[in-house]
Amino acid sequence: MTNVLAIDLGASSGRALLGRLADGRIEVEELHRFPNDPVQVGDRLQWDVLRLLHEIKQALLKAKHQGIELTSMAIDSWAVDFGLIGRNGELLGNPYHYRDLHTEGVMEQLLGEVEPAEIFSRTGIQFLPFNTIYQLYALKQADSPLLREAERFLMIPDLLRYFLTGEMVNEFSNATTTQLFNPLTGDWDEELLKRIGISQSLFGQVVQPGTLVGRLRPSLCEELGIDAIPVYAVAEHDTGSAVAAVPAVERSFAYLSCGTWSLMGTEVVQPVMNDLALQLNFTNEGGVDGTYRLLKNIMGLWILQECRREWERAGASHTFPELVEMAGHAEPFSVWIDPDDAMFLHPGDMPEQIHQYALRTGQQPPEGHGAIVRCILESLALKYRYVLEMTEQLSDQRFNGLHMVGGGIHNTLLCQWTANAIGKPVWAGPAEGSAIGNLTVQWIAQDQLTDIWEARRIIRDSFPVTSYVPSEQEAWEDAYRRFLALSGLLSV
Repeated sequence: MTNVLAIDLGASSGRALLGRLADGRIEVEELHRFPNDPVQVGDRLQWDVLRLLHEIKQALLKAKHQGIELTSMAIDSWAVDFGLIGRNGELLGNPYHYRDLHTEGVMEQLLGEVEPAEIFSRTGIQFLPFNTIYQLYALKQADSPLLREAERFLMIPDLLRYFLTGEMVNEFSNATTTQLFNPLTGDWDEELLKRIGISQSLFGQVVQPGTLVGRLRPSLCEELGIDAIPVYAVAEHDTGSAVAAVPAVERSFAYLSCGTWSLMGTEVVQPVMNDLALQLNFTNEGGVDGTYRLLKNIMGLWILQECRREWERAGASHTFPELVEMAGHAEPFSVWIDPDDAMFLHPGDMPEQIHQYALRTGQQPPEGHGAIVRCILESLALKYRYVLEMTEQLSDQRFNGLHMVGGGIHNTLLCQWTANAIGKPVWAGPAEGSAIGNLTVQWIAQDQLTDIWEARRIIRDSFPVTSYVPSEQEAWEDAYRRFLALSGLLSV
């Protein structure tokens, strides 16, 4: 039996999961769970990255106190955000949050100087206003002292690995999300870096998932009283790890990693970087075993999370299951939003944003919490169908159903409505997809598993998958046509 530790950091919480592989089965135990709350400091929204390091240490201590001998550990997290290291090896300031306003208008400014087609032909990455390229360009435009003093660029898992091991390398799956990595050359794109005025010397070696990066540094081992366990780079973009954990049987499959963000797509051997992919604003992010994730970002359950936060501030506290139950009793198909409208990107009064969107699009705004939640969930399900159809067109495949992984699968209403909207079965599970993918890549690297397809077979055998069969097809077909017209989306 091998015990490996996955540190899985989401945009709102983190968890440390212990994985055991024995007799062809995976057992997972949650050792530690903690909040990951950004901190507003003046005008800046920042990540409390040292708190995350502290929580990782607590996970290691819990393993020690339980007498668990760890074989290895690895970290995955959200994408695009980064820290800068100075010449003394210390972190220069807290990393900015991707929802911070310092990038407002920056993407449009850069795209006025560099053609979108050129950027896409060099990176294959979807245009999103918070991509790393625009964050760095914003710092350059502001003449940030951080950039003037920086010696190295490390994304969030890279940074935490550096704190743990003292080794500085960049991991492939997360590097691709920066919109600065060229999948055709397999390295950072020197021309794009020149265009935004950033030195290529900041960027280090890019290593593949499954690379042994180092061991816990001696000072940390002395501090915690633990052994110098190996630390691996896995698919450190959490979606990359989640896709690795999709329990697919067929090599051609569609997935939806559902949480704060929804990410839908398919796995491909080569990036799809043609004119249609640019037109549809799809992305090609690195995956496990040299694969790419052809996918599209969808705003996801962030909108619901923000509504709940706003209601709690107003004194109305509801659990997510309570809100979902309210939605089930609300009137169907009465009002929708396009979840990817820019007005839903930043923190704020999300119920009011939904109200304003409804007025702007000539709809009667939803009244009451249940109606608002139903609006969000129906809109997500309908947007999932739209993106699934684009994925089929772009990859020239037809999928028999949709694999859903991630914490969002606990929302059974969303799973059922997604099946209804796409008119195909939904297979939901596992919920802890990112952490399980993290664990399996470590086992592959240690020759405990042969490859990702053996890992997927064992995941199927180890974790329950719930099937949702589509129903109410006529009503959802009509809703989809009206949703496309309302949102201004073109039928695929």
